[in-house]
Amino acid sequence: MRDVQGVLYYFIAVSLIGAVVCIYDKLAAPRGWRRVPERTLFFWALVGGGPGVYLTMLLIRHKTLHRSFMWGIPAIMILQIVILIGIYNILYSRGLL
Repeated sequence: MRDVQGVLYYFIAVSLIGAVVCIYDKLAAPRGWRRVPERTLFFWALVGGGPGVYLTMLLIRHKTLHRSFMWGIPAIMILQIVILIGIYNILYSRGLL
């Protein structure tokens, strides 16, 4: 059970980081600050921060006109869910959970 909590805390942490990066980029745009590369936002989604990045994008209306984000981030999250379910099923079937 402790491992499950660790995984949950990890996903919460990277989602929060992804959200902060998204908010920073939104603030940087009109102020002339250095922008966050799009690949950085995708990186945080790939390492598990997809929910934070995607929800923040919707809430602050950032990059919502970019199809690559509106389709890509949810696709990454779905793929991650499928992978996690597969790992869980393998471990459960082998009696490791």
